[in-house]
Amino acid sequence: MNSQSRKLKTIISGIPASDGDGVKLTRIIGSPELNMLDPFLLFDVFESDQAKDYIGGFPSHPHRGFETVTYLTAGRLRHKDNAGHEGVIEAGGVQWMTAGKGIVHSEMPEQENGLLSGYQLWLNLPAAEKMRVPAYQEFSTTDISHEYLSNGGEVRVIAGNTNNGIQGPVVNDYVSPVYMDITLPEGQTFEQAVNKEDNTFIYVIHGALSIGETKSKLGNHQLGIVQDGEGVFVVANDESRFLLVSARPLNEPVARGGPFVMNTKAEILQAFEDFQNNRF
Repeated sequence: MNSQSRKLKTIISGIPASDGDGVKLTRIIGSPELNMLDPFLLFDVFESDQAKDYIGGFPSHPHRGFETVTYLTAGRLRHKDNAGHEGVIEAGGVQWMTAGKGIVHSEMPEQENGLLSGYQLWLNLPAAEKMRVPAYQEFSTTDISHEYLSNGGEVRVIAGNTNNGIQGPVVNDYVSPVYMDITLPEGQTFEQAVNKEDNTFIYVIHGALSIGETKSKLGNHQLGIVQDGEGVFVVANDESRFLLVSARPLNEPVARGGPFVMNTKAEILQAFEDFQNNRF
């Protein structure tokens, strides 16, 4: 274990919430517990096998000034936008959308029953890129990079590079993110370097972890912020699956207005005006 391994500083369980047309979820970042973790603006977890919890989906809504990352672990969502783009996100796939200057889109379930589960993460864009042309990076489960560990673990790499050089397909030069989905057998370890200046969190999908040299405990469905160091060291106390997410903070002013994230209140007011006048 690297002596520079990060320590578990904060544990957050999130709050029950709903979004879209009544989709039930847990809001972890973007909640009263944790407003933001620069550059992460929001982190939502949705998981239900009850259609009434998700069938309404996320009808058409606008975004400006940041990126949305939708990662599904079960089920299917159909995405459409006002620029004519359409596609289906399936289990194991990711859509990394750069909203930029503005887009209106919907994400609707492609199923009437069964399990729908996944995560939505919002990443801020730097001021110089907030009004860029919208863009997508979409990858199916077969496009995601895999690393199979000698201890029986598996790492699905969406963004960033593992210590062994396995690179995820997402390209982002704004905050150089790491986004990994890791599965470990009970008693096994995982280690990953992160940039010293990054903000980094771990979310436990299932199982229980010990983190760092102090072996601080992080449990099922908890998010842990890890700080102070150049690496993350994890031991699986049970058979465990977790997300490791890290990125460079922007250290810029943040002004929010619902689905818009800019640097000033005036820019938020302009975003509402542009949307209302069909300039997206």
